[in-house]
Amino acid sequence: MHQSSGRWQLGLALSLLTVLLWGILPIALKVILEKLDVYTVTWFRLLASFTLLAIYLAIRKKLPTVEQLRSTSWKLLAIATLFLASNYILFLKGLALTSPANAEVIIQLAPVLLGFGGLIVFKERYTIRQWIGVSVLVFGFILFFHEQLTNLIIAQSKYLFGTGLIVLGAITWAVYALAQKQLLQTLSSAHIMLIIYGLCALLFTPFTTVNTILTLNSFDSGILFFCALNTLIAYGAFAESLEHWEASRVSAVIASAPIVTLISIEVVSVVTPSLIAPEHLTLTGIAGAVLVVSGSVAIALGKTSSQ
Repeated sequence: MHQSSGRWQLGLALSLLTVLLWGILPIALKVILEKLDVYTVTWFRLLASFTLLAIYLAIRKKLPTVEQLRSTSWKLLAIATLFLASNYILFLKGLALTSPANAEVIIQLAPVLLGFGGLIVFKERYTIRQWIGVSVLVFGFILFFHEQLTNLIIAQSKYLFGTGLIVLGAITWAVYALAQKQLLQTLSSAHIMLIIYGLCALLFTPFTTVNTILTLNSFDSGILFFCALNTLIAYGAFAESLEHWEASRVSAVIASAPIVTLISIEVVSVVTPSLIAPEHLTLTGIAGAVLVVSGSVAIALGKTSSQ
């Protein structure tokens, strides 16, 4: 089983960068999905990420060697590729049918599942303090997203279907992340993501409508390219964080991404109200946000019982 390097400060910093980028990503995706279909958006994000990462590694003369590729588990690479590809499509299809806030709520099942997967698969352990943090985190989410969860109950069937797709996306992402962590035994995080980006792009090529990208104006093109850069940097930071920190702790920090999403929605809706409808935060929601952050910190920074 893969063992973390122990450089938890670096793992925390990389996790926080991932939170920031993943927190604002649903807003950009919601905007670009008004112009392009989910397959074309996903294909472009993956192809651009693969190309930029390949150029970067080539310049630094750090492309994976034949020996490294032979020594790695292609079965695990196939699992990681298929499940990440599924996550991309399921999340985008669900996002198109719901809203950025609600999509980010439901997708938080992913880091929770990753955390429990780390406890089971990699034999990581939580202390009592960390389990209390889990309880605070869950209660915080219930308060913070009370209005959104109420909407899910009374929503139309299309909205509920989109929510179901995001739930499936969360499950597939957790499986990908666990496979990714195990692959770190034989490949660096950059090499793993390079291979997965390339394979996923090939998978989506037959379903892509490339000519629609050429019809985008400069603003929409910028949004699409931002989504691609976000993919490259966020997943790179996430993959590298697993090298230095336990999966259960990384997942705890990532769980705070919805707060970034809600704050970003408020800012964007004020600056450019035509892009995104505002999400009105109540005092209950603010209290929930504080508990979410507090719970994440308690889980992430509390010592594991194995230490």
